[in-house]
Amino acid sequence: MSLRIADDAPNFTAQTTQGEIDFHQWLGDQWGILYSHPADFTPVCTTELGRTAQLKDEFAARNTKVLAVSTDDIDSHNGWITDINETQNTQVEFPIIADTDKNVSTLYNMIHPNFSTTATVRSVYFISPSKKIGAIITYPASTGRNFSEILRVLDSLQLTAGHSVATPVDWEVGQDVIISPAVKQEDVEAKFPKGHRVVNSYLRYTPQPNK
Repeated sequence: MSLRIADDAPNFTAQTTQGEIDFHQWLGDQWGILYSHPADFTPVCTTELGRTAQLKDEFAARNTKVLAVSTDDIDSHNGWITDINETQNTQVEFPIIADTDKNVSTLYNMIHPNFSTTATVRSVYFISPSKKIGAIITYPASTGRNFSEILRVLDSLQLTAGHSVATPVDWEVGQDVIISPAVKQEDVEAKFPKGHRVVNSYLRYTPQPNK
């Protein structure tokens, strides 16, 4: 069965490049990014894992742990990490799951038979501290992920989880956000003391509440 937004993120135990983990326990009370790679020693994946390592401080600032998964084994992963560090001028310090039995890939619907029965597509799962799926992005194997967009989605999820707002098209951190239609107009001033502007009955903007 396919996973959907707001579903519980399935727990699992897996071997990784940093030892065995229980996913929910490892995640603790932090946000999580779980993302898959078709295979080790592949060019696009090498750039993606390198970029993830380079963004270590950005993920840490967002209280977010990153966990990658590929169906290759630990020895293969460790050799690949050496290549990534050398070619991408970085240090991979996050775990990569050795999903040789395809348990995690199957749990998270990362294998699409029309694409491949063994290699995973490029799925990204955003997982909240309550272990709910906040968002899902899936790319084909030939298209590298945009990590600026991954960080943007993460920022939006964290903002909207704590405030009665939504982020409009092309939103970036620091820009105005949309007040939820569930907030009555008579309550807006108290709820959003930074001010607001009304475009019409259902479109109201306010400065980003947590900035």
